[in-house]
Amino acid sequence: MTKEERVLKVLRREKVDYLPSMITFADRTRDREITEALGLKDRTLDEYLENHLSFAPLKSDYPLFFRNDVKLMKQLEKEGFCTVDEENKVVYDSWGMGIRMGSDGFFACFHPLAQKNNRAFVEKYMPPRIHDAMMADTLSERIRKWTPPDTVQPGNYDWMKRDLDNLSGEHLVIPCGSFGIYERSYGMAGIPELLAGMAENPALIEELLDKVTDYKVETAKHAVKLDNVKVGHMGDDLGTQTGPFFSLKMFRQMLKPRFARLWDVFKSNGKYVIMHSCGNVTEFLPDLIEIGLDVLEPVQPVMDLKYLKKNFGKDLVFWGGIDTQELLPYASPEEVKCMASETIRTLGRGGGHIIAPAQEIMKDVPLANVVALVETIIEERGKVLYM
Repeated sequence: MTKEERVLKVLRREKVDYLPSMITFADRTRDREITEALGLKDRTLDEYLENHLSFAPLKSDYPLFFRNDVKLMKQLEKEGFCTVDEENKVVYDSWGMGIRMGSDGFFACFHPLAQKNNRAFVEKYMPPRIHDAMMADTLSERIRKWTPPDTVQPGNYDWMKRDLDNLSGEHLVIPCGSFGIYERSYGMAGIPELLAGMAENPALIEELLDKVTDYKVETAKHAVKLDNVKVGHMGDDLGTQTGPFFSLKMFRQMLKPRFARLWDVFKSNGKYVIMHSCGNVTEFLPDLIEIGLDVLEPVQPVMDLKYLKKNFGKDLVFWGGIDTQELLPYASPEEVKCMASETIRTLGRGGGHIIAPAQEIMKDVPLANVVALVETIIEERGKVLYM
C-alpha cells in the first residue's frame, strides 16, 4: 500500500494497516541531531517519519513559503512572479502583497490596498496592472480599480505539475490552496480594514471577496485538470484561540457562499476537499460540512477534540490535533508521550485521522520532546485502529 493509497482509504473510511501521519519541522537544520537522537542508522529522518502528504504550490504562491530563499525569489522575479527588495527584506508577490523575508513564520508586512501609495514606490515594486488602484485616494476606489493576477501567467502551473508527476503515488500530493479567499482579501486590504469593512461597508468588501474568489475558482479549474490530482485544498484561518473572528451570521453572508463556489469545482470533479484553518472553528463546522468539507486541518486543541470526534467524526477526517503550543515546547518527554497518545486515541480510534502536530514543530521544542513525540506517533498509528 502506497502512502497515497493509505490516505485515500482513510478518506473513504476503508480499512488500513495504520493511520497516515505527517510531521513537519520549521527548522530542518536540526535533522541530523534528531536522526542521531532517534538512533537511525540505515534510514533518513524522512524515511523514518513516513510523511504521507506533500503540497504543490503554484509559482505565484512560492513567495508565501520560500520567501527566505533569495536565489529562488530572484529566479521568480525574472519570471514576473514577484519583486525582491533585499535591502528592506521584503518580497512583493504578484498580488502586490509584501512578505517579510528572514522570518521563521509567515508575515504579511505590506497590504497594497490598505492606503494610498506614492508613485515612486508603486512603479518600482508593484505589478503594472495595479498601479492606478494603489494610487487611488479611497479604499473604495482602490478595491474597484484593483484586479487579481493572471491565472494563466506562463509557467504558473509548471512546478505544481512537476510535483504531481514526480511524487504522486508514493505521496498524496495536494495542489496547495493556502492563503485562500478570506486571507488573500486581508492580504490586499489589511486585517483591520477588512474586518471593519465587513461590518460597516459589506458591499465593498464583498466586491473584493468576489474578485479573489474569481481568481481562486479559475486556478482550481486549471488544477483539477492536471494528472494525479485527487483532492482540492483551501487555507483560511477563521479562528482565534477562543472562537471565530466574526459571527456565524457574517460568515454565512460573506464567506460561505464563496467557499461553496470554490469547493464546487473540486466536488463536481470528484475530489475531496481539505481545508486548513487555525483556531477554534467549531461553530462553523456544520456549515463547512454542508458545503462539502471532507478534511479539517490542523485541528488545534483549542477545540474540544472529544466533542469534534463525537459530533463530526462521521463527516470529517481530522488532520492534526497534537498540541504544539501549550505542551510540546514546555512539558517533559513523558508528558509529551501521554498528550500525543491521548490525542491519537481520541481522534484516531476507528480511523478518520491523519496523525500530525497541530502546527509544524518549531525550533524552540527541546530535542528530547521531539524524539518523544515522533516515537509515540510511530508506535500509536497502527495500534489505535484496534482499540
